[in-house]
Amino acid sequence: MIERSHHDLRKAFAELLNGSVCKFAASVFDPMSARMAADLGFEVAIQGGSVASLQVLGAPDIALLTLDEYVEQVGRVGRVSQIPVIADADHGYGNALNVMRTVTELQKAGVAALTLEDIPLPARYGAPAQGLVATQEAASKIYAARFARSDQALSIIARTNAAVTSTEDCIARTHAYERAGADAICLVGVQNLEHLHALTSHLRVPIMLINYANPALSDVGKLSAAGVRVVVNGHSPYLSTLKATYEALREQSGLQASDLSVPELLSKYTLSGAYREWSKEYLQSGRDSN
Repeated sequence: MIERSHHDLRKAFAELLNGSVCKFAASVFDPMSARMAADLGFEVAIQGGSVASLQVLGAPDIALLTLDEYVEQVGRVGRVSQIPVIADADHGYGNALNVMRTVTELQKAGVAALTLEDIPLPARYGAPAQGLVATQEAASKIYAARFARSDQALSIIARTNAAVTSTEDCIARTHAYERAGADAICLVGVQNLEHLHALTSHLRVPIMLINYANPALSDVGKLSAAGVRVVVNGHSPYLSTLKATYEALREQSGLQASDLSVPELLSKYTLSGAYREWSKEYLQSGRDSN
């Protein structure tokens, strides 16, 4: 197999973004899965932050993972991947200055692109469960990310969630992120093609969708015509490995353990119940500390 440099992979991803056809991204999580994805014909991959949290910490996706831990994990993929890898950089691990460090480290890890989202992470004491950071704060992170990259072929993708804000606010946000220099806009929470058109008709940059296999957004031709260039349909490959691992261990143990579904496995082994209790104890306002 001919090695492709990180710069060449970034150029390949930029060409994909500026092309005319929508591609589905492979969800990868280690060197073997990255090689499988390339061999099976995928042209782009993504290392999810939620998957990395499960792999490294065995914890739910609540921004417990540190930048160094994520960089180490995605670097294992970046060393071997023959297709461009998108890094899920969450909120950039802090403010705009932290984002600059994040970009530097992920660029060294070999990623072709990274997404930066505008959800306030980690959860703040007394703050609402859902919401977005101020538009200007999020836009400043995009601007800082562009400044920090030394390889201009690295793509900076601004991500927002259309399900937790109004259409008008989503349009204003994505327009601001485009002005700040985002190479593409990543959208979560799009309902259907009509909703997609309403959210993106003002944009000149390509679109990436976090889609979770929504059947209303599965037609490649229509997505391509709407300016969508990358679709991520969740992280089922890694979740399948969890199920297979549990089944193999259950068989080897000889115990009459329950046949747990993937959601049940995640709930039990990420200690999600304990994290919910700790959140109530330490993140809710108005609790008597005496």
